[in-house]
Amino acid sequence: MKKFDYSFLKNGLLPAKLVNLTSGIYSLKTMANLRKEEYEKIFTELESIAKIQSVKSSNAIEGIVTSDERIKEIINGDSAPLNHDEAEIVGYRDALNQIHSNYGHIEFCERDILSLHQIMMSYAGYEYGGKYKDNDNVIMEIDPSGNRKVRFRPTPASETKEAMEQLTLAYADASSDANINQLLLIPCVILDFLCIHPFRDGNGRMSRLLSLLLLYKNGFDAGKYVSFEEQINNYKGYYYEALRLSSDKWAENGNSYFPFIENFLSTLYMCYKELDKRFAVVNGGKVTKKARIEATILNSLIPISKAEICKILPDVSPTTVESVLSAMCREGLIIKIGASRSTRYIRNK
Repeated sequence: MKKFDYSFLKNGLLPAKLVNLTSGIYSLKTMANLRKEEYEKIFTELESIAKIQSVKSSNAIEGIVTSDERIKEIINGDSAPLNHDEAEIVGYRDALNQIHSNYGHIEFCERDILSLHQIMMSYAGYEYGGKYKDNDNVIMEIDPSGNRKVRFRPTPASETKEAMEQLTLAYADASSDANINQLLLIPCVILDFLCIHPFRDGNGRMSRLLSLLLLYKNGFDAGKYVSFEEQINNYKGYYYEALRLSSDKWAENGNSYFPFIENFLSTLYMCYKELDKRFAVVNGGKVTKKARIEATILNSLIPISKAEICKILPDVSPTTVESVLSAMCREGLIIKIGASRSTRYIRNK
């Protein structure tokens, strides 16, 4: 059986990129915490936006979708689910709400993991919610010719309970070790959870919920305000490649965790960087809305729409955003791309 041993994290022999990523995250986290105290209203509004994006994106990764309008109605509790996909979405909403509201009281233990899974699966009516798989499962892939092959064989059903018990105990042991950086430990535990694949269904969504749980419990809450799941969905090709690389030879205890750690930390860094970008020019509350809009678009690495700017700056009206964008276009600071609803803006290099 797989041995869960995270002692390699305290030998100091880490790739330079991981060291730099970790340092960057800690720095951005400090700034975010200071700003959160000063701009509580904005952070509260960002949390409500990120929650919608998280529910939408985490389910979309698994092919569970509905319209943006229905997502908002479901998340806000304005409508009951109308079909099976929407029932799945409601379940994720409820589990995510549990983590947002009670993460301090939820532990990374079998009881609480099973409880979260039961909540996530309850609306869809699955009888296996909150229970480990009772049949072996495999992770399949389809090649360009349409042929299926087994990409990965998770832990057999007969060994799943013991594996989960060992995983949670190994995490408890490593998380109490002052010589192990928790930011490096969390992705290792999430990778092992994914490789065990303990449930008949919902393993990917559970891995994202557990990622948020462990991050929040360790003080890394950027995912509350900039959707962690949306970042994964936006770059899911890189995510799946990192998962493939780190799961190779996993059952034989010969895998490398570093590709998955790097992808995980890069995703978290992007969340913090995006959060930092939204407040980059805020200084003592004296900076104008115009300056914040200008900073938002000038710091964007990709074309950005008026609607996206409004989401980033929820306290700024669409009329003000449109006025500033028009002025920046006239001044040649930015370039307008596309027309109508597909209009985007990017810095004029």
